Parts: sequence; structure tokens; C-alpha cells
Amino acid sequence: MRNPGQPPVRFPHRKPVIAMIHVGALPGTASHGSSVAEIERLALREADIYRKAGVHGLLIENMHDTPYLKGSVGPEIVATLAVIAREIKKASRLPCGIQILAGANQDALAVALAARLDFIRAEAYSFAHVADEGLMESCAGELLRYRRTIGAGAVSVWADIKKKHSSHAITADIDIGEVAHAVEFMKGDAVIVTGATTGDSPQLADLRKTKAATSLPVYLGSGMTHKNLGSYLQLADGFIVGSEFKKDGKWFNPLDPERITRFMSQHRKLAG
Repeated sequence: MRNPGQPPVRFPHRKPVIAMIHVGALPGTASHGSSVAEIERLALREADIYRKAGVHGLLIENMHDTPYLKGSVGPEIVATLAVIAREIKKASRLPCGIQILAGANQDALAVALAARLDFIRAEAYSFAHVADEGLMESCAGELLRYRRTIGAGAVSVWADIKKKHSSHAITADIDIGEVAHAVEFMKGDAVIVTGATTGDSPQLADLRKTKAATSLPVYLGSGMTHKNLGSYLQLADGFIVGSEFKKDGKWFNPLDPERITRFMSQHRKLAG
């Protein structure tokens, strides 16, 4: 059931570590205080630290833009992220993706096209859930039609399933494996499994159900540490890591190069 027309993202490792760049609060948001130039400089500095530490890819996210808009974020955010993402891609020479919160998946595709990124991380791709911002409904049909319309066919769509920071009571009778199967049926390119919140590890049972239900790559999107990496390595196809790379393991803190080095050393030891 894999989408035969969609090429996979090519990483330099079979079990890639994809590091999060949480760009500073962007223009117009409640916490915005730095200039675009300052936000860009910090993001590029983080990209350079990650590249030197040997990570295999980068994922850009507007995590500091709380409280988030739902579904579309405005031209000022899209324009700023496109400029910053293009510079990160050029400087890092790594596979790069983007997520725009909350659920601004078409905006993310537009940024990815303009910045020549490789993938987006999409919320509410299949089935609905309730997030802080309200009801998030399935977007697969509109999103893939939009991808074709703007000529962004080279951009892969990675879909969160049973997404963190959300209530899934309305789909409580549908297990995570069925959601993963639906992503594949709806021509997604990868699925992302998380814990309940940022920094919370996924349940191994959820990972096993997901792997059994789909032939798509399965990435872990929260809670990875140098201590628990070995427990997930054989099942997962890759790891999206944010909090573990920050001072004290908190996503909003600056990068901690020692933590990055420790994790990547453990990854090389276990994954080769």
C-alpha cells in the first residue's frame, strides 16, 4: 500500500536521528521579542551545533509561538519560516523538515517548497482529535491535493498518530495500529509515534502495534534519551529528538552540546 510515486527521504543513516530546531517566537506572536535576523542567527547556530555533533537530519518548528493558531498562521509566519528554513537547509546540507503549529499543514508544505525542504510533520492527517486549540479534523485529502497543486510532490508528509498533547476520546474505539493503517491508505509517507506529552516516551506496545499495521517508516517523536534508546532501536525506523538535546532536558532551554554528544555516541554504539 506504499505510495509508489513518492520517493522516501534519504538520510545518511538507516536509523536517523532528526534534531529539533525550535525557532524563536515569530513576528506577531504573543512572545515575539527578537528581530527576524536574531531569530535566524540563533537557528543557524543550533543547526551548526547539530551538524558538528553528527545528527542525520533537522526538523524546524515554531514551538515558541504559543498560544497557537489553528490551521493557518498568517503570511508573516510563513514568510519568516521560509527564509529561515532555506538558510538552515543551505548551511546544514542535511535532510530537513518543518512542522508549523498548530495543524498548519498546508502552510508547512508551502514553506517546504520554497525552502527546498524534504518533509513536513503533519497533525490530524487521518481521523480527528481534540487539542488545546480545539477540534483538529483529518486533512489528508485537502493536503495532498494542495501538494499536487503547488508542485510540491518531492516533499514527504509524515503524520503524527494519536498525537501528544491531545485528547483521543472521540477515537477511543480505534487503536493506534488502525490509525497508522489509515495514514498509509491515505497515501502518507511516514508515521510518527509519541508519548502523551513533549518529553514523554512512547509506549512500546503502541510502537509494536504501529509496526504491525503499516509498511510505512515509523519514527518516534518524543521522549528519546540516551538511556532508553536501546529499548526502541530495533523497532523504530528513526528518532526525532528535541528535549534530550536541551539543557536539563527541557525543550525551551538552550542546546546542551554535551547532551547531544552523549546521545549521538550512544546511537553510534548501538546502531553502528
